[in-house]
Amino acid sequence: QNEYYCRLDFLWKKKLRQEQEETETMENLTRLLLENVLPAHVAPQFIGQNRRNEDLYHQSYECVCVLFASVPDFKEFYSESNINHEGLECLRLLNEIIADFDELLSKPKFSGVEKIKTIGSTYMAATGLNATSGQDTQQDAERSCSHLGTMVEFAVALGSKLDVINKHSFNNFRLRVGLNHGPVVAGVIGAQKPQYDIWGNTVNVASRMESTGVLGKIQVTEETARVLQSLGYTCYSRGIIKVKGKGQLCTYFLNTDLTRTGPPSATL
Repeated sequence: QNEYYCRLDFLWKKKLRQEQEETETMENLTRLLLENVLPAHVAPQFIGQNRRNEDLYHQSYECVCVLFASVPDFKEFYSESNINHEGLECLRLLNEIIADFDELLSKPKFSGVEKIKTIGSTYMAATGLNATSGQDTQQDAERSCSHLGTMVEFAVALGSKLDVINKHSFNNFRLRVGLNHGPVVAGVIGAQKPQYDIWGNTVNVASRMESTGVLGKIQVTEETARVLQSLGYTCYSRGIIKVKGKGQLCTYFLNTDLTRTGPPSATL
């Protein structure tokens, strides 16, 4: 009887270890899946918690740089015919473009860049959304907005990636980029299918900088141009343009070429 209970105890412990290993594997898998959907500093908020549908994760930030980079020529390129399998080949090329853009996020120098989403052929990203960003209000403006330089380098890298794709696909796509910085509110909407997004006037103006921009150029607001100049970049005035919903705005072009193969230097 003693031997029987010893064997039974051994089997129970063995089964417990197996269940613990399976649980740990599932937790790691859940964490990886969440970090693919949500930023790394947000995912832990949703692990091991029974959040209710009405619970809202949100965080305010004082200085976030928002980028919209689009490939306007893709709309004309897209067509549905028997030759391209009713548009499937066009979507395959778009997927290749977005996937190559995503590859840049794994580089250490772009670790502070957070992809927000894609809207058609438009890529939306932001910097300054790290865990301490909305809490560091005591820093001076120049230091707290130093990540704008990272976003400029990321925009140039996007152009370089697109050039490589053009070379292999025999196309002539060009980027149209808009940048703006300022306060935003970040949050996660949804319970079953959570979506991380950012909101605010900063985001709206960044989108307008892209839609009213020029192919091959990075258009920024006057305030963003002022910060970039303090970081060593050169901007030149485009003049006063009409921006839908914002009236007349003075905008600037960043003095860099999106066809460059490397990041901008401090003398741009």
